[in-house]
Amino acid sequence: MIRAYKFLMRPTVGQQGALAEMLRDHCSLYSGALQERRDAYRHASKTTVRYGQQSAQLKDIRAFDPERQGRWSFSSQQATLRRLDKAFAAFFRRVKAGDKPGYPRFRSGKRFDTVDFPRDGDGCRWDATPHDPVTRVRLQGVGHVRVHQHRPVVGKVKTISVKREGRRWYVILTADQARPEPLEPTGSVIGIDMGIAHFLADSHGEFVPNPRHGQKAATALETAQQALSRCKRGSKRRRKAVEVVARLHGKVRRQRLDHAHKTALAYVRGNDFIAHEDLEIRNMSKAPTPKADREQSGIFLPNGAAAKAGLNRSIADAGWGVFLQVLTAKAECAGRVVMAVDPRNTSRRCPECGHTAKENRPTQEKFHCQACGHNAHADTVGALNVLRAGLARRDAHQG
Repeated sequence: MIRAYKFLMRPTVGQQGALAEMLRDHCSLYSGALQERRDAYRHASKTTVRYGQQSAQLKDIRAFDPERQGRWSFSSQQATLRRLDKAFAAFFRRVKAGDKPGYPRFRSGKRFDTVDFPRDGDGCRWDATPHDPVTRVRLQGVGHVRVHQHRPVVGKVKTISVKREGRRWYVILTADQARPEPLEPTGSVIGIDMGIAHFLADSHGEFVPNPRHGQKAATALETAQQALSRCKRGSKRRRKAVEVVARLHGKVRRQRLDHAHKTALAYVRGNDFIAHEDLEIRNMSKAPTPKADREQSGIFLPNGAAAKAGLNRSIADAGWGVFLQVLTAKAECAGRVVMAVDPRNTSRRCPECGHTAKENRPTQEKFHCQACGHNAHADTVGALNVLRAGLARRDAHQG
């Protein structure tokens, strides 16, 4: 199986400059290749330029510009051209499917943040100084860059990528490793119900509090955004304000991911089977449709957009999608089973008698069955019904 590792790099000042130049030159190569494709197709002959043709030109490009394009790894430049080729392939696929096309765009230096090396040892070398206790990665044109390796890399390193996030630099590895031994069975099964008031509730009656990292950082983000809006475009002050905003957003994202990893790990270690709702998060966070006033042209009626905007922010802040992705990945490595079930009526169906009605949930938290009188927390009831549906689906697949 393929597993990814992400480590923080600690380059020197000179190496930071070289890394920035590497991104700049790869961005220039990407934009130049895109321009060539555009110009060729706009010609009367409607010529189509493909990856193989552009890759064959790399040797001449490197010889013509040895100070810039000639400095970097040939294979990494091929990976950049493949990246453009994939963008065009996705564009034509969307056109054929009738979706929004999304023609590949030119990238500015601020939006081109990753360089890929398709193979360890070809323009790059992971753990280039094995005799030294400090881990380093060697990058052609940059040198040996120190890496903060916070955990061991298991398996053979296949690809290496360098990524810039704000002022930080990261190295991302993919390693081919044998499938790990599954965890010992615990005999426990559980269902989870995602929420806003609580991050999740499980069928054992436990609740995981919602950390609300975005809400806690909202004041600092608002101040930083206001300072950014007052800066003149292209000024040094604006660049610094942009870095402040990006740093705050990056911190919230890392906090959210850390919470997802820790919560998912606890559930994977403690349960053999985990059922969760199959949530369409993108549809849940859509803005409401405007309501036009039929009597007055150009006038719109209230449609609850303000309240829905607040709910959408809470959904995004909870990070359900990130958590479910992490949970699925960790369960696969641990030999656990994660199953998604239809979320409809899970909080309205009584787990005791099966009666389903809207009136069973009089408030957001309270569940009171109109048929048998069962009382419980609505989220716990939802988790119990999710577990029941998950077990039924698992048994159906096994049978």
